[in-house]
Formats: sequence, C-alpha cells, structure tokens
Amino acid sequence: MKRTTTWLMSLATTAALTTALGSAAAAESTPAPPPQPQPVAVSAVGPQPGTFVGKGFDTCAAPSQSAMNAWRASSPYRAVGIYISGASRTCAQPNLTATWVSNQTANGWRLIPIELGYQAPCGTRAPKMSADPATARSQGRTAADSAANAAQALGIGAGSTIYNDIEHYPTTTACRAAVLSFLSGWVDRLHTRGYLAGMYSSGSSGIRDVCLEYNNASYTRLDQIWIAWWNGVADTDAGSYCSDAYYANHQRLHQYAGDVTETWGGVTMKIDRNYLDVSTSQQPPPQQWSTTVDNTTSGRFTASTNWSTSAYSGSRFGTDYRFANPTSASDVAWYRANIPETGAYEISVWYPADPGYNGQTPYIVATASGNRTVPVDQRVNGGRWVSIGVFTLAAGDANKVGVSRWTSGSGYVVADAVRITRA
Repeated sequence: MKRTTTWLMSLATTAALTTALGSAAAAESTPAPPPQPQPVAVSAVGPQPGTFVGKGFDTCAAPSQSAMNAWRASSPYRAVGIYISGASRTCAQPNLTATWVSNQTANGWRLIPIELGYQAPCGTRAPKMSADPATARSQGRTAADSAANAAQALGIGAGSTIYNDIEHYPTTTACRAAVLSFLSGWVDRLHTRGYLAGMYSSGSSGIRDVCLEYNNASYTRLDQIWIAWWNGVADTDAGSYCSDAYYANHQRLHQYAGDVTETWGGVTMKIDRNYLDVSTSQQPPPQQWSTTVDNTTSGRFTASTNWSTSAYSGSRFGTDYRFANPTSASDVAWYRANIPETGAYEISVWYPADPGYNGQTPYIVATASGNRTVPVDQRVNGGRWVSIGVFTLAAGDANKVGVSRWTSGSGYVVADAVRITRA
C-alpha cells in the first residue's frame, strides 16, 4: 500500500510539471505503474470439523499462529472452535482470516465454526429471536445465510458443519417452540447452502429441548449437537439431558469443562475443553421442495359459484382472486397440492388486504392428523406472503389448504394464492 501511495504522489507531481512546462517529454518519462499483487485463493483442507474423534478446545478469539503452533506440538488438542459470525460475538478476531484457516487445517487442526447471534426470547442475552415461531424460523434462515457467507469468505467449504451457539435460557413451552422453529430455519437454509447444521447449548436448556422434540416432524432435525455440560468427563454422553439413542451416528460434541487456564509449549490460554465424535456420514439434506397454487391454477383450485372473481386490488397475486360473503355454513375454496412425502411443511398465504375484507378469515390446513383452522386478518399485511405456520402434511395429491366462509368476522373472505414449502 505504501509503494502504491508513493507512486501516485510521484505521478501527480510529474503531471503538474508537464502542464506547467508544456513538455510532452516529461509525460513520456513518467514510470509505468508497478504490477499489483494478485490475491491468492486459500481454503480449508476438507470439510470442518469433518470426521474426527478426540479432544478440542474453544476460546473467544482465534489464537495467533505462534500460539496454534505451540499447542499443536505440545497439547492433547486437535480441534479448535472459532467464532466466525453473529451479532453476539464479544471478541475481536484480528487473526481470523482465510489464510489463518488454511494454515491451521494444513497443520492438522480441525475447525469448529460457530455462529453466535440470535438468542432465546426467554433468555437474558441479546439480540433475541422473535417469540413468534414463524418469525423465528425466518430469522434462522437469515442467520444461516450470514454464517454460510462468513464460512465461504474464510475458505470453510461445503460439507462443513456450522454450529449455532444459543446460550442457556430458562426454557418454557413457548420459548422452546420459538427456539426449535429458529433452528428449523437454520437447518433448512444451511442445507440449501451445502452445509451441515449443528447447535451448541446448555444441556439443561437447548439440548434438552431439541432432544424432547427429536421425533416431532414440525421441526427440522439438527445434524449434530454440541452439549455444554461441565461434568469433567471427556466423552459425548449427555446424561439425562438427551437420550443416547438420539444423535447417535457420530453426531455429538461435549464441552465437558469451561473457563480453564492451560499452558502448552510455553503459551497460556483460557479455554473450554471439548470432546468430539463427529463425522460427515449423516444422510444428505433433503432437496428443497415448494409449490405455489393460485386461484387460476388449472386443476388445483375449486370453489362453489358463491365465490365471485375480482381484479380490483393491485396487490393481488396473478390476474385475479376470489371473494365471498361470510356465512354460517361449510363452503370452502380448496387448493390442491401433490405432497412428495409425509413431513413438515410451511404454509404461506397471499391475499390483497383491504379494510372491507374479513378480520377473521379461516384458513383450513388438512394435516396428517386432521384439519386445523388458522384465522387470518385480511384487512392488513396484504400483497405479500404471510406464513400461517408449519404443519405435518401427508404425502399424496389432495386438497391441502382451504379458505372457509364460516366466520364470525365481517367483510369479504378472499381466496388468492397459497405456497407450500418443505420445512
């Protein structure tokens, strides 16, 4: 940078003299710009942490190269946790560069990439994720994009696992729903970016919550869990917090001691101790699947003659939409979809909002265990996709979402478009 600045100053001086003297010779004698160095692409060796069994450590800031070299030669650790992204990070990361990443993996270190961002809505740390599950799921996707971008910038490539750090929180049923919805968005989006998805949390809060809902199809299961349980035992057992039957396929890390000071090779660091048993042998993430059904989609929408057609609102989806007066009778406008396999799907709806529309429009979702009704205020939030939740839908081609006229609210009920996305 200093050489470039000196050359620019020299060029400016020469140009000024050329103008003053009217001499073309002075311009011809101006030296050519020095060649600029080209950036060298660097990347980690293989997926991180990849397949590995053994001890690791994590510390707030990525250590210097000399510290890493000293600990590589003397310590029992071969994996290191690094905070790559997130608004909750409290340490500067002057050492954490793509070159640093490449150097460590070339020297035999395994990296544990960590996102420290959104925290539980019932916890004390900030920023907090939304207590609304649908919003929390969207925030999880946003966090995943941020983490994947950071990983790519550091050369930590596809196939690596990124761990979302959600610190201890006083769990409740509502808080658990928000956290698991957030993590579902996190997993879904990381999978589309080519990464595996993990989560670090206290055994008594986050780990217990994800294991309690291990078989709940409403949430997308994590690929790996990182258990914070300072019992001093270097293994991957989670005690009563998580059954050994869950995350049993080399899918666990255990932080078994914290805030300890160790010296190796003459270098002292304050660390947390971890034991890893992880691999890349998990099943590949499911392919993303989504379908959108409009009221004009051929063979996919049915409604009685009581439903009129309108193109009045400019915030409609497509060319028009259907509307009807409310009534105390079953008269549902149905959207049909061919669901590829039984599982969790997010339902989003599109309608043009208007003060004259219904404040309690009933959307009916035909779940695998029966119909569920979700009221939507169609007077607000129109002209965009509005999530009404995640539901377990059965595989097959059938009516999956409907708009009913049976409501105590006043104003037209509207049927425009629905979107179904694998969660």
